[in-house]
Amino acid sequence: MLQISELYIYPIKSLPGISLTQALVTERGFEHDRRWMLVDANNIFISQREAPEMTQLPLSLEHDGIRVTDKRNGDSILVPFKTNYLKEKGDVEVVVWDDTCAAEYVSDEADAWFSKTLGFNCRLVHMHEDSRRIVDQKYAPGDNITSFSDAYPFLVIGQASLDDLNSRLAGALPMNRFRPNLVFTGGSPYEEDIMAHFTVGSMDFFGVKLCARCPIPTIDQITGLRGKEPLKTFAKYRQRDNKVYFGQNLIHRGNGIISVGDELLLKKRHTDARFIINILNPKVTEIDKTLV
Repeated sequence: MLQISELYIYPIKSLPGISLTQALVTERGFEHDRRWMLVDANNIFISQREAPEMTQLPLSLEHDGIRVTDKRNGDSILVPFKTNYLKEKGDVEVVVWDDTCAAEYVSDEADAWFSKTLGFNCRLVHMHEDSRRIVDQKYAPGDNITSFSDAYPFLVIGQASLDDLNSRLAGALPMNRFRPNLVFTGGSPYEEDIMAHFTVGSMDFFGVKLCARCPIPTIDQITGLRGKEPLKTFAKYRQRDNKVYFGQNLIHRGNGIISVGDELLLKKRHTDARFIINILNPKVTEIDKTLV
């Protein structure tokens, strides 16, 4: 049986995630997931790729907002869920990769706190309910939307895949290197690659694109220091067209609650070659015709 074992949200894009036992699925992904983002003077998103010190700002959920703490000195700020924010300044257009979407500035206080804490000028923005960022139509045509995620509402990774990776490394890496939303146990390593359709409760999830990994997984999420792994090892067996892949991006249909322990029921597997990335386990590469 495939079973949900971990759930994560990342309220402020590229800051540390929050582990949950239960998460609400909304139209654009898990509630609070990547609904806030730091931007530069040109309103372009900032991430750990340029600023690994973002790893030093863990988040926690409070009843009225997101608490961000600088673990180096204990200083913190509360980013409220609901406020007028800077309504008088109106919408601002922000850039996430190739997308431009509407957002709103949160507060001068937040801008000053993050700029001082991170050591460079930045502003905190929020994606309001009227902002509609459509997912990549090349891989997921339709009207599915997402938040400030890189491209899609969800990322799924199997625990067996991480276990297989760690069996190849000198030192094991934790799941937080890969920033998934859903983790499951059971099945074979890299089984998530070929998940075309699965359900959790009454909700449907559809795998649309394997996740090409950027350098963020090489950053230790505790220290903020960079290394060479796991990309060096991935290049030996998970590489195609000079990219390495780990996890699959999802879109979904339906809203509701997902809890750790819920069954993940596989309905259909991909047969397209683009979802097969040097998988060494024959149990995964051998497509189950009853699910096609």
